[in-house]
Amino acid sequence: MTGSDSLPVFLCHIQAFLDALWSERGLADNTLESYRQDLTAFAEFLSSQDKDITAVDRSELQLYLNFLYVNGMSTATVARRISCLRQFFRWSVQNGSLSQDPTALLLSPRHSRSLPKALGEEDIEALLAVDTEQRLGLRDKAMLELLYATGLRVSELVQIKQADVSMRQGVARVLGKGNKERLVPIGERALDALQAYLQQQRGQLANHPAEPALFLTERGKPMTRQAFWYLIKRHARRAGITQPLSPHSLRHCFATHLLDHGADLRVVQLLLGHSDLSTTQIYTHIARDRLQSLHAAHHPRG
Repeated sequence: MTGSDSLPVFLCHIQAFLDALWSERGLADNTLESYRQDLTAFAEFLSSQDKDITAVDRSELQLYLNFLYVNGMSTATVARRISCLRQFFRWSVQNGSLSQDPTALLLSPRHSRSLPKALGEEDIEALLAVDTEQRLGLRDKAMLELLYATGLRVSELVQIKQADVSMRQGVARVLGKGNKERLVPIGERALDALQAYLQQQRGQLANHPAEPALFLTERGKPMTRQAFWYLIKRHARRAGITQPLSPHSLRHCFATHLLDHGADLRVVQLLLGHSDLSTTQIYTHIARDRLQSLHAAHHPRG
């Protein structure tokens, strides 16, 4: 069977792999779609080389990686695709579809995980200084305050429901990656902003009283990731912030500012919803720098 003939079979195999991931690990739709795109791109490459999946070996994978680099793909993206292929071929061997894993001896490109520069606290104050007299100002302020107060992922923010927030206890129940729930505390300023939005604006936006979504668009529908992206860009311009800013940037600011003020790394791990501390350790340089400054300031031989 040639590569072009086997492409439909490969695509069915990919779908079976994604179904297994969903049932075993409960991965989010966005993550599964990312896996689908990466694996489909590899399947199309094999087809263009007239190769069948059963004939893939390390040299064929190396050709694919070279192809990615030649087409301008970053080291981080190439590493992500390798990780996806590793999982796919490991699963294929485990379920008997393949006899050996061609990625077993494949080396991943070395890359450093870098964080975007976090906004200073003055810039955050400017971003959160939303004019609540403006149209949708109460909603926008509540969303920005909640995002910075909790470090939520943007997908978690837009999916949150009214029933997930306890104003009395000052906490929100969040459904994170892998359908894992966690409780996150909400600060007083975010609670005040939420209270104002709920009392004065949300009822005007809702098309139906029973609408469960907490944050709504002007048309009364649940807020989307894309709509919130434009919202934060607009308020960044209004605040005079010139560096690139995204919803995920506020998550970094949340973690960075917590560590700046003395929070423990494991506490930040729990608040961010990281299942493994190694994911949170990209922030260790912040904690290390703070410890060094404290040592220099307070140790008699600092």
